[in-house]
Amino acid sequence: MFFTTRQLAVFIVLASLCVAIQLSPRIGNVEFTSIITFTMGVFFGGFIGGIFGGTVMFINGFLSPWGVAGFIMPFQMVGMVIVGVAGGVYRRYGVEKNPRRLLLESAILGAFLTLIYDVITNSGVAIQAIINSGVPIQAQSVFLTIFLFGIPMSVLHVVSNIALFGFAFPPLTKAVHKFM
Repeated sequence: MFFTTRQLAVFIVLASLCVAIQLSPRIGNVEFTSIITFTMGVFFGGFIGGIFGGTVMFINGFLSPWGVAGFIMPFQMVGMVIVGVAGGVYRRYGVEKNPRRLLLESAILGAFLTLIYDVITNSGVAIQAIINSGVPIQAQSVFLTIFLFGIPMSVLHVVSNIALFGFAFPPLTKAVHKFM
């Protein structure tokens, strides 16, 4: 697939915006990468949306103000690839034109995709904890512990993405569509 000049400009601007937001000080787990990656999937298809999300998380994995991602980075990348691909799937089956329904659909999709992302990344944290422990431990207890301690951050992540997907996705798609 080849980009037109406008499409390439949108891709570069949104990728730069994602990286800049990821690197800026903010409340943990309140992020804009998911909605921008999903939007890229809607406009450019799931393949490009997935590449976009994986690339942004790869860059973030090395430059994050929280430190180098290390072992967790591939899990973050896979989670964001899924978000980009989901945008392409949503595009394929038609982005809803009714504003109320679009708000509701995008908010539900935001919650669902955020839960998937959090399960994937929390699984990565649990696997890393098991590997780093150096002692035989029961994997299920480690997973349970990681997931229980991750609940507050996951709730914040899901709630913030419900708001972002529900209220920012419609105007974001209008702006990108208008530019392209």
